[in-house]
Amino acid sequence: MSNFSPDYETTGPPAGGVQSVDRAITVLEILAQRGEAGVSEVAAEIDVHKSTAFRLLGALEARGLVEQAGERGKYRLGFGVVRLAGAVTGRIDITQQSRSVCERLAEEIGETVNVAVMQEHYAINLYQVRGPGAVTAHNWVGQLTPLHATSSGKILLAHMPAKERAALLSEAGLPKVTPRTLTAKTKLEKHLAEARERGYSWSLEEFEEGLHAMAAPVRDRDGKVIAALSASGPAYRLTEERIHEVAPVLVKGADEVSHRMGYLG
Repeated sequence: MSNFSPDYETTGPPAGGVQSVDRAITVLEILAQRGEAGVSEVAAEIDVHKSTAFRLLGALEARGLVEQAGERGKYRLGFGVVRLAGAVTGRIDITQQSRSVCERLAEEIGETVNVAVMQEHYAINLYQVRGPGAVTAHNWVGQLTPLHATSSGKILLAHMPAKERAALLSEAGLPKVTPRTLTAKTKLEKHLAEARERGYSWSLEEFEEGLHAMAAPVRDRDGKVIAALSASGPAYRLTEERIHEVAPVLVKGADEVSHRMGYLG
């Protein structure tokens, strides 16, 4: 049996729509791995009757997510998948375009460098390079972090339209993550204004005690801030003084990524 085999029981009544969704996603994963597969192969992979596999493939085909490969009864991924992927291609581009810059900055600054974008009420890290001086192996990739408590989140907030930012913060709130988290809107707004003026934001043990960080904005071809490039490290080494000292290096790196994204400013 394949690694894709689900953990649920295949006998008895289905556990609602969730089981069907799980099976459909598994079918897509099988086709992504194999290139193409027939109804019998799919049925065997997910341990269901051929009629169930046929219905699943039919539903996916109706949405353009799979298509029949010629007249051989085989199925492959359809172009509907490209439509869905289009929603994240900008983020993928940021990861690709920032990779070499992140590696260089991690070496130059000596700390861990991350690229993050906004997702709903959070900043999510897409890519990370650990600096030579990194003391922990913490991987921030894929982690959702609060906007108001992180340097990446604050630089993303700083460049949002004021009304949009106010609505988002009102909905998300400003919970205290550590004793140093900024939880008053007036203090946060003052910091965001200073971050816009300086071209970078910073976080001093506001998300994790003993951790300092700074972030600079990455822009797309239209000048809109679409990501944050950050550097983080232990407070005893990446001191507040050192943050302001090396910030120009980070800002220059973020500008380079922006140019790679098509920004000409």
